Amino acid sequence: MDLSNLQPAAGSAKNKGKRVGRGQGSGKGGTATRGHKGAKSRSGYSKKIGFEGGQMPLQRRVPKFGFTNINRKEYKGINIDTLQQLVDDKKINDAVDFETLVGLGLAGKNEMVKILGRGEIKAKLKVSAHKFTASAKEAIEAAGGEVVTL
Repeated sequence: MDLSNLQPAAGSAKNKGKRVGRGQGSGKGGTATRGHKGAKSRSGYSKKIGFEGGQMPLQRRVPKFGFTNINRKEYKGINIDTLQQLVDDKKINDAVDFETLVGLGLAGKNEMVKILGRGEIKAKLKVSAHKFTASAKEAIEAAGGEVVTL
């Protein structure tokens, strides 16, 4: 081994690429590969999301319709078959309240819960929620349970 055949370990040296904008003598000075004029040649340039080169953007071409009711209440729906599954898995036993549902990850702490009537329930449960469908209420009471509206 001598100085003529020394080389770095494989994978340790990375090709750093062209160093542009380092003066005329480097051969990559002047416009520094950015071309002439225009927004893309300037420092600090960033294109807006959805910008189409001055053409009318899609979000402005598409017609708008409808409205959003600011007083709308959104409910997180939980079916009674889900409650029965929790009983079968021994995650709940006699009462289901909002804190339990949040703890099990079925609802967020800022959400309102509505119990829906899909499936069937055999367990006797005391269920507390913000709303119930008529069929869910009927099914829970038919199984000997109790319905509490928050």
